[in-house]
Amino acid sequence: MAVPKKRTSRSKKKIRKNVWKKRGYWTALKAFSLAQSIYTGNSKSFFV
Repeated sequence: MAVPKKRTSRSKKKIRKNVWKKRGYWTALKAFSLAQSIYTGNSKSFFV
């Protein structure tokens, strides 16, 4: 039989949400940095 789980606290929910958002921020920053280096021609790891 299904039993309702205990409610997650607001602080825990906020922490998890922020971790998730921060991961997206760093990925976007990395992509932007790579695009910038390709555009300026300074990339050493990416060949066009």
